[in-house]
Amino acid sequence: MKSTKKITGRVLFILSITLFIFQMGYLFLHATYKVEYIDNRLFYLFNILIIIGMAASIFILFTLPKTWKVLSSVVVAILILLQGGLIIHHGQQTTQVVSFSPGMKNQFVLKEDIGTGKAAYYRTYYRILARPKEVLPYQTKGEFKVKWLEKDIAVLTYPAADNSIHQYIGTYGARDSGISYSYVGPTIQGQWKGDGARIDSTTEGISIDHDGKIEKYNWDNVVQFGTIAIVLVHDGEAEWTIGLNENFQSHSNDPNPPAGEITLYQASLESVEPVRLTFVE
Repeated sequence: MKSTKKITGRVLFILSITLFIFQMGYLFLHATYKVEYIDNRLFYLFNILIIIGMAASIFILFTLPKTWKVLSSVVVAILILLQGGLIIHHGQQTTQVVSFSPGMKNQFVLKEDIGTGKAAYYRTYYRILARPKEVLPYQTKGEFKVKWLEKDIAVLTYPAADNSIHQYIGTYGARDSGISYSYVGPTIQGQWKGDGARIDSTTEGISIDHDGKIEKYNWDNVVQFGTIAIVLVHDGEAEWTIGLNENFQSHSNDPNPPAGEITLYQASLESVEPVRLTFVE
């Protein structure tokens, strides 16, 4: 029994020291390369785990006088409450959006400074670390909706401070082996049909027929993200996202027509479902 307790105490001590070293490494990366946790509150949560682990290991491995046990317990409680308060304080300053793809392979991370309304998209590394990649072009108001069209396409829909609707796409993959950069519009040239929707991509632009309502967009109104998604805008507002599904094949280097599917997704804060379309001609 005593040997089991000692092993437990030593394991807790080693884990606490390991996590402490990891935290020190994180602080170095944060100061040097602007690396952050995908959720900044993880820093304080890890601190709490270190405190609990160290305290538990000391109580298990050493026989402390009652006075020292009481004093240590009070100190531990104060430190934990302090970290908990910092978690709450940070949550009041920053809106953090963390969304995992189906299968948990990719993470969409966005952080908004509540005071300024500036929001930044983060590129993730090793699951829990991230670096800011791009600041959203419009002042935000804390309302965000994320929809994964595929395991490597995440669509963020959000209202700007002036209530206009915008979309930002996180892309984490490529199609056709990703050998070279490709443009989505020319890649999907032709006509595509799905449930109540049709897309026509021509040399002049893209037209959308959705439930009988037709809208046309020239190439100046097409914003590309990565190599697998585009957003169609009108008067500065996002209206549609088109994404290339994982089974999409452009056949750009041979005479065959595109194969597989694409997805059409409406820019709306309401609950809307994506439409999958297949090539017709």
